[in-house]
Amino acid sequence: MSAGARLPGTPDPMHRWPGALGVTIAGDSWGDPRGPLILLQHGGGQTRHAWKTVGETLGSAGYHAVAFDARGHGDSDWAPDGTYGQDIMVEDLRCVIEALGGRRPVLVGASMGGGTSLVAIGEDRVDATALVLVDIAPRIESAGVNHIISFMAQKPEGFASLEEVAATIAAYQPHRKPPKDLAGLAKNLRLTADGTYRWHWDPRFMTIGRDFSKRIERLEACSRNLNLPTLLVRGGLSDVLSEEGAQSFLEVCPHSEYMNISDAGHMVAGDRNDVFGKAVIDFLTRTVPVGGEPVQPPHTPRPHHEGPPGDVVDIP
Repeated sequence: MSAGARLPGTPDPMHRWPGALGVTIAGDSWGDPRGPLILLQHGGGQTRHAWKTVGETLGSAGYHAVAFDARGHGDSDWAPDGTYGQDIMVEDLRCVIEALGGRRPVLVGASMGGGTSLVAIGEDRVDATALVLVDIAPRIESAGVNHIISFMAQKPEGFASLEEVAATIAAYQPHRKPPKDLAGLAKNLRLTADGTYRWHWDPRFMTIGRDFSKRIERLEACSRNLNLPTLLVRGGLSDVLSEEGAQSFLEVCPHSEYMNISDAGHMVAGDRNDVFGKAVIDFLTRTVPVGGEPVQPPHTPRPHHEGPPGDVVDIP
């Protein structure tokens, strides 16, 4: 079951791996498979393509970067039973790790992918070498989340043209320059039999329950359990993770490093992939060096620092 036919020009996945409960997970990779493994997990409503530039940067630096579509997104299978909760996402992550040889990975997760990573490590379900959380923490802003949900819920009947899709995205992300070539939208859409364009994700993903109080309790418990190098990156323009939410995480996880990219929004890597890529490379060079052993976090908190001036959708 899927949203429709893939549009011409949509990149084929480089890999397919078995996920949990018979779902197939699609992914891409960059760099030397012998380098430290880095798993890149996108946010809700996004795809593996959100990580392409960052993946290439990491691969060029000697790491083995792997990005994959979450179940119900992109080229990964839709869940037959419509199951899209955090726990099944963690199980898919574990399946991908096993398919890649069971090596200890660095987990880099944006929004939804960050929540999956935090639960996987904080509940001892994945043994990782380092964690990078991208614009996500236990305490997030409900208004920002509702903004995302409202965007994703638009046009359930589909879009009549790529121009209509582009206009909808531009209204949602006014800080970004509109694309000159609409063909780049192909990887995020599917063409239905009636000629309309629909988003790549399973609409049942939008119906999963979200209890924010329980979410905070669970993710803060996971944050207290973190005993590995951790970096939190916030987009300074984000309406999902506020500065207060970021500081709350740093109080719970005091050894974590922090970077604020001042002119990036919630989708930090897409808004400023140059600054973000440099920040991740700098962090990993010190904590999970190519050709070396992963470094244990210090027992005393590192100073938190403001990042350098920095420069389609994402449900936490």
